Amino acid sequence: MKQVTWTFYTFRNVLKTCIAERDLYNGKALHALYFKSLIPSSTYISNHFILLYSNSRRLLSARNAFSATHDPNVFSYNAIIAAYAKESQTKLAHQLFDEIPEPDLVSYNTLISAYAERGETEQALGLFGRMREVGLDPDGFTISGVITGCCDDVGLIRQLHCVVVRGGFDWYVSVSNALLSYYSKNGLLEEAKRVFSLMGGMRDQVTWNSMIVAYGQHREGLKALGLFQEMVRRGFSVDMFTLASVLTAFTCVEDLLGGLQFHAKLIKTGFHQNSHVGSGLIDLYSKCAGGMSECRKVFEEIPAPDLVLWNTMISGYSQSDEFSEDAIDCLRHMQRVGYCPDDCSFVCVISACSNLSSPFQGKQIHALAIKSEIPSNRISVNNALVAMYSKCGKLQDARRLFDRMPEHNTVSLNSMIAGYAQHGIGMESLCLFEHMLQTNVVPTSITFISVLSACAHTGKVEEGRAGKLGEAERLIEAMPFSPGTIGWATLLSACRTHGNIDLAVEAANKFLQLEPTNAVPYVMLSNMYSRAGKWDEVAKMRKLMRDRGVKKKPGLSWIEVNKRVHVFVAEESSHPMIKEIHEYLEEMSRKMKKAGYVPDVRWALVKDDETVEGEKEIMLGHHSEKLAVAFGLISTREGEPILVVKNLRICGDCHNAIKFISAIAGREITVRDAHRFHCFKDGQCSCGDYW
Repeated sequence: MKQVTWTFYTFRNVLKTCIAERDLYNGKALHALYFKSLIPSSTYISNHFILLYSNSRRLLSARNAFSATHDPNVFSYNAIIAAYAKESQTKLAHQLFDEIPEPDLVSYNTLISAYAERGETEQALGLFGRMREVGLDPDGFTISGVITGCCDDVGLIRQLHCVVVRGGFDWYVSVSNALLSYYSKNGLLEEAKRVFSLMGGMRDQVTWNSMIVAYGQHREGLKALGLFQEMVRRGFSVDMFTLASVLTAFTCVEDLLGGLQFHAKLIKTGFHQNSHVGSGLIDLYSKCAGGMSECRKVFEEIPAPDLVLWNTMISGYSQSDEFSEDAIDCLRHMQRVGYCPDDCSFVCVISACSNLSSPFQGKQIHALAIKSEIPSNRISVNNALVAMYSKCGKLQDARRLFDRMPEHNTVSLNSMIAGYAQHGIGMESLCLFEHMLQTNVVPTSITFISVLSACAHTGKVEEGRAGKLGEAERLIEAMPFSPGTIGWATLLSACRTHGNIDLAVEAANKFLQLEPTNAVPYVMLSNMYSRAGKWDEVAKMRKLMRDRGVKKKPGLSWIEVNKRVHVFVAEESSHPMIKEIHEYLEEMSRKMKKAGYVPDVRWALVKDDETVEGEKEIMLGHHSEKLAVAFGLISTREGEPILVVKNLRICGDCHNAIKFISAIAGREITVRDAHRFHCFKDGQCSCGDYW
């Protein structure tokens, strides 16, 4: 820095410029001059050096500057508290707060906001109460922070809304925006719309963005797009948050064509290289384009991916069994470039481990989560881990983790109830459901479907076993909420078990009204028709799928052996041990037939005149689940249990065959299909032949 004659005012103005521009180089030079006493020492100037380092995310330097301040005032404390708050170090921030002789409104607001951002509701509310006790009147920033800290406590948000109205805080745009946003996040769209309507001419860009997001979150994409057009007409500037909100709307209505056209506009304006907008594009393509190739292109075009973008990419991979290993690789790549996983990263990658049924990789991620500091949303990570252990066949580990969780929410209980239901342990599901009701945790449609499924799997609903499907249909239609595709898929499955094709058609139509491109109802109906010998109906279903562009998911089975996942398809030929697998199955087939096994060739699902004699039996012998089981048995120690996962339902012949295999091999064989767990032991299955 050139030799100049410094006055207090010149020094102050240059320092302020360095702070505004985050010019750390020249700022440090000024600090050196200050130490040399070229400018008289003052608390005022010292406070500005705290701000300089705080704004530049140099926490240690900010703390040193604070410690060097001879006579710190409340502004000094507020500046250093804000520095710690930016780094989420609320404990140290609170210790400094407690040192202030008389904290002012800014002191309280800074610490309340810090706790709110971390989801530490109790601490934020405690400070709010303490502030009112000492006679400090809150302002709009205080109320906005407290609303943010409420997280998913709808009752608390409503109480604060009353405080807002009574205190006249609804004139603060930030307060109304916070209410709008948190009503939406908690599923209260009507309340969010009411807040938006009452704001009238106060609405700013954040307000419009928040309402567009609210419509998108509630799958009202057309309204979101209409609101975007209205926003543009009124002359509001469009930023990356607006554009990302519009992409969310396209995703919600599954309008891939509209999304592609919007993507073209983003390329023209250069916004496609923005990390925030890129997250919206990746979410659109991963959910609507049926693959990840476009997502990878979007990701590679962004020069500086942030943590949110990495998380969106991991999430996209984790939504499909096919790409779940890529999700884990993506997390590792993200770590290598210097990003630490947050709660969202963990939830997505744990979901990928669930898809793979890979307990080894799941435990690795669990260990990493324990080492990481993610207190703001630890419950969501624990919920994902409970579901993962359940889906990996480690039900005791899931329950152990569930019992150790400091708090539970609806998702926690749903995960554990569903875990017991999938394993056919209905009594535990019912006990947890009772606990849920006693502790005033509100059940959801997923809760009821899981409980009904548990009852059916354990014979608690005898009329279900007797095939009283009409009552089941009426029960689903009488539910106070939409049963969703899960409910109709459950009924469709029961129809398959009892051979009720007419009701199956009705259930399939209800399912397709919700998800017209989902292949599940088409495939299940087609299989029912083929087993009944109605080949004309099979042909109609296949033509309907072609006409509607619906693709059947290929059947896959996989098993983890020696920390590596091995994937099999029907008629597999590429596996390095396929010869040994076929030889094992041929030998096992001879032993099974001596024990009474008769291949059920109806499950070959082909017409008699399309095959030669014996071909159907060969086809059955090469089903993916049999190949995976055989590989597991020849690749593990004698007596060691094995776990196989299938992405579709296990076929009837494979189910019967694996019962025989478990008895002959003297092994416990667990198969997790798309519906539940089947634990085969000593020639029996835990499902009691009902699935």
